[in-house]
Amino acid sequence: MEHLGSTRPTSSEAQARSKPWLARYQHVRATMEALCEPLEHEDYVIQSMPDVSPPKWHLAHVSWFFEAFLLKPYLSGYTPLDPAFDYLFNSYYETHGEPFPRPKRGLMSRPSVEDVQRFRAHVDEAMTRLLSAPPPEQLDELLTRLELGLHHEQQHQELLVMDIKHILAQNPLHPVYAPNAAPASSIPAPALEWVRFPEGVRQIGRMPGDGFTFDCETPRHRVYQHGFELANRPVTNAEYMAFMADGGYQRTELWLTEGFHGLDQQPQHAPLYWVCRDGQWHHMTLGGLTPVDPEAPVCHISFFEADAYARWAGCRLPTEAEWEIAAQDAPVDGQFMDAGHYQPRAQPVNGTFSQLFGGVWEWTGSAFRPYPGFTPLPGTLGEYNGKFMANQMVLRGGCCATPEGHIRESYRNFFPTSARWPFTGVRLARDA
Repeated sequence: MEHLGSTRPTSSEAQARSKPWLARYQHVRATMEALCEPLEHEDYVIQSMPDVSPPKWHLAHVSWFFEAFLLKPYLSGYTPLDPAFDYLFNSYYETHGEPFPRPKRGLMSRPSVEDVQRFRAHVDEAMTRLLSAPPPEQLDELLTRLELGLHHEQQHQELLVMDIKHILAQNPLHPVYAPNAAPASSIPAPALEWVRFPEGVRQIGRMPGDGFTFDCETPRHRVYQHGFELANRPVTNAEYMAFMADGGYQRTELWLTEGFHGLDQQPQHAPLYWVCRDGQWHHMTLGGLTPVDPEAPVCHISFFEADAYARWAGCRLPTEAEWEIAAQDAPVDGQFMDAGHYQPRAQPVNGTFSQLFGGVWEWTGSAFRPYPGFTPLPGTLGEYNGKFMANQMVLRGGCCATPEGHIRESYRNFFPTSARWPFTGVRLARDA
């Protein structure tokens, strides 16, 4: 997060400070639209389950954010394209107004895709005017909200990719989003090795001034950590197949009760998108239906599946503190959205770990709860993370649909225990 001085800048100084932010805004917005280019018109309106949002809705919602939190407060004379959009595309901000019900987003045939595209253009034109001549006396808060809005849109870029995959996976024709979206691994998975970390007092969380930070990553605080070991790479598809072949889905001793009972709702005992054809496992990818790559990290498994696999392997899931301690000196390189490959692949070890960042989001054994001393953002933006701090588990590291530059070692993602449509995998841990 950029920290500005307390002295109010002049108009020319404010324009100079906001100019690079305009270029960044335009880049992020163009990326979102590029992700939609392979879609057919009909793809934009489907909601394949309550947790999935239609692509049309994603495009409108991120535009609503800029309209609600930047244009209306800071651009003098701004006129909304349609006042009804403030209700239709508000996601969950109860203090801003009554949001349209999430499970019913797929029922909105109107406004049309063209209407949403006009809304985006309307917001982009107004944001260009705002950032070309920002109000100097409000520059601090304006840039703070802008940066949050850009990271919010990047989050929705990842969600958009995940949701497109789930939407296309419901189609028996197995449509291809992009021909090169899911190439097989070009190298074997590295040999599984263990990296040891001694016990001691460590610090986790984000420090003010270290760059952009979501409020839930703060404050930085001390933890006492017992000695532990973390696997140098994620669990592979081949290893997960061995768990399946050993009756992993039938062995109650491996499962938490809620997870085992939930297996009755799965069409088959395998990761999401897997289907057995002529004795061989295939899976739906954004490159169509392809054979499962045995060397790649296993993907689209729930917290319960990750936990059961870890028990089967004689290990456990890492805590989020363990994961962050291991990641603090690791390079943030891996397979991200920018490469255009929306399926994890085997990657070599770089230094100590392989794919600690990118590839798959890695389940931890930690509940998404506030850190000691946590303070949410003031006002409506305080709802951004704080209201979800119940019944969610933390995931770390990013995935193949995460924009590069959006992830860091302190980033706390979170999903319900049963979630499988995100790019979720598992890295093993054990006590030292």
